[in-house]
Amino acid sequence: MMEETIMNPVQTITLKLSSLSIYRGILEHPAPKAFHHLLIAAGHAQTHPLEFYQAWGDFFAELCRQAPMDSLAGCLTQAALYDENTFAISSAAGKPVSPAIRAAAQRDLSIILQASAITPEQLWEASGLSALGLPFDLPCWNSGSPVEPLQGEFSLCLDAMSAYYQDHGCGIYARYRAFIWRNREIQPVRSPDPTSLDELKGYEYPRSLVVNNTLSFLNGLPANNCLLYGDRGTGKSSTVKAILNEYYAKGLRVIEMPKEYLMDFPYLVNQIATLPMKFIIFIDDLSFSKQDDTYASLKAVLEGGVAARPANTLIYATSNRRHLLRETFSDREGDEVHRGDTIQESLSLADRFGLSVNFSQPDKAHFLEIVRQLALQRDLGDYLPELEKGAEQWALQRGGRSPRCARQYMNACEAKIKLGKPIS
Repeated sequence: MMEETIMNPVQTITLKLSSLSIYRGILEHPAPKAFHHLLIAAGHAQTHPLEFYQAWGDFFAELCRQAPMDSLAGCLTQAALYDENTFAISSAAGKPVSPAIRAAAQRDLSIILQASAITPEQLWEASGLSALGLPFDLPCWNSGSPVEPLQGEFSLCLDAMSAYYQDHGCGIYARYRAFIWRNREIQPVRSPDPTSLDELKGYEYPRSLVVNNTLSFLNGLPANNCLLYGDRGTGKSSTVKAILNEYYAKGLRVIEMPKEYLMDFPYLVNQIATLPMKFIIFIDDLSFSKQDDTYASLKAVLEGGVAARPANTLIYATSNRRHLLRETFSDREGDEVHRGDTIQESLSLADRFGLSVNFSQPDKAHFLEIVRQLALQRDLGDYLPELEKGAEQWALQRGGRSPRCARQYMNACEAKIKLGKPIS
């Protein structure tokens, strides 16, 4: 007669974790994957103690790279929150989810919560190594708390997760706010520019036009594609980045699309058209030396192309040129019969942006006002006379006034002041 085998709790959760279906993707994340390997290694630790010790070290090292630092529950449930799966995608798009998928997702979440409650002491006991006389001197983690949608009554957790996906999207769109289009893929920007609207001084009126257009977009009202044009260093790109940082919690995301990839626009919108977030496709420093393929692609994207721009997408572009296309006097010469039509065609692209906002170079008074605002923001008001005296000279040495120039000047002055050195 075969002896009955009774599994300990760690062995039971190892089998359950191995059977994840809807949320199986979390086992590809570094820390959950390492934890799964550790659970498996605990099952034969008495015969392969070296493998168990290595798995323990690998897992703890991965866990400490995550946030929160050493919380097992936070690590595993955060991986579930950001997992891109059938349930998450359907919930984010507001589509109905079949009872079978809901049941499988609920089972998976229950398993993940059970796994996240395993303590280092339980795992050590399950390994059986104490029976071999080995001391328990391994690094320990904290159980911690699961992410907010998975806290409280478990019967409500699935609906809470669904609501989270509807509000924040799923996968990379829930975890990140800025992206770049590369190799026909939307790739996250892990360290986006932290510029805030409060840090941008001057240009309140043109910036308010862009902000109000964005708010209309976020609120489901009619909004326009936007061209921010003008002199270099006036804060065109910074305005777009700051708007993202201000409103990403309201569902705004930005995907930067290099000009040379504009022909990929249909592929990009196919990936985001059904998502609940609002996307700004950001084309920075846009200009053309001639009417090339990308010029025609952008015209089609802005208006009249076969691949329509979805309702959750706007295009924001920055340029130093109002009309985007570099034009020479020789372009206006030649033997074309309908030369005027050609010129109008060259200038028509900018007209397809419903909102064009000018950021022009500041005069001396405006430039000094920007310097004053930056000084007050940095608690350097006591040094205003000296700062104003040197600001114009700094600008002249660098070829012109601009908010960027003012910010660079203030960076240099602030460093000198804090080092106890004279400003000039």
